[in-house]
Amino acid sequence: IGCEDGSVKLFQVVPGGIQFERNLDRRKGRILCLSWHPSDAHIAAGSIDVLRVFDVSSGQTVQRIMVNYHVQKVKRECIVWSIAFLSSGTVVTSDSFGRVQFWDWERGTLLESHTVSTSAVLSLAVSEKEDSIIVGTSTGATYQFQLLPVKMGSLEKRWVRTKPFQHHTHDVRAVAHSSTALISGGLDAQLVIRPLMEKMQKKGYEAALRKFTFPHRRLVSCARKARLLLFQFSQHLELWRLGSTDETGKDGEVLPLCRMPEHLLQLKSKGPEHIYCSCVSPCGSWVAYSTASRFHLYRVQYEGDGVSIKKV
Repeated sequence: IGCEDGSVKLFQVVPGGIQFERNLDRRKGRILCLSWHPSDAHIAAGSIDVLRVFDVSSGQTVQRIMVNYHVQKVKRECIVWSIAFLSSGTVVTSDSFGRVQFWDWERGTLLESHTVSTSAVLSLAVSEKEDSIIVGTSTGATYQFQLLPVKMGSLEKRWVRTKPFQHHTHDVRAVAHSSTALISGGLDAQLVIRPLMEKMQKKGYEAALRKFTFPHRRLVSCARKARLLLFQFSQHLELWRLGSTDETGKDGEVLPLCRMPEHLLQLKSKGPEHIYCSCVSPCGSWVAYSTASRFHLYRVQYEGDGVSIKKV
């Protein structure tokens, strides 16, 4: 755990929780990001204007690198927002100057520097094979870097920025790299899954760009007694009856249905306003919803298999 007071604390994972073990060498400056080397022998930590590498066994700082030593006449501080420690010994940092930088931690030297944005690069993630990196910026853009040969058949490789994507409107605060996709989450409350098309064998759901917008309030309400679900959309509501089964089983088991789920009605909102909230009563006889300026209440009546609705 990296702390605002500049300390790095090690905790042991024990049955039922975690247990404090010890502090590593403390220095001035907030710890903003951490990354373990895959060997677990070293930890890289990003701070303001500096990155440090700790030896885990001794707890001492074994390398201190100024991330701005080659920038002339810089007056503002450089914040290292994200860091990754590769098995090759390379440390990758992203910072508030919009740079992604690659460092040789043992020599303390800069290997490569890429300016990808005029504002901050906030997040980065490395693929399992360590041949691809995704970074997220404060402008809503994400970029991919790939480790590619300098020329065809060459053993010498360089990090190359290959793909920019603009799927977010605000800061991209979290990124993840799966074997087949780049995943990013932003302050716009969207989760975006961008497939790497060269990894896809065929078209389908996995090969589609997917955007998930996280709702800020509950969009589904349940009438337990009547076994109904009310789904809220921006301009309409849908009322469904749950399917049922004759069999019993344990939690988590999938049981065969003797009656399929049934769509009972769709209730459209009038006017341009979006539905703000909605609810169905426990007995299933009342449905209510509200826009920013109006409240609507409906009586639902069930006649055999038919359903009728009356505005109250």
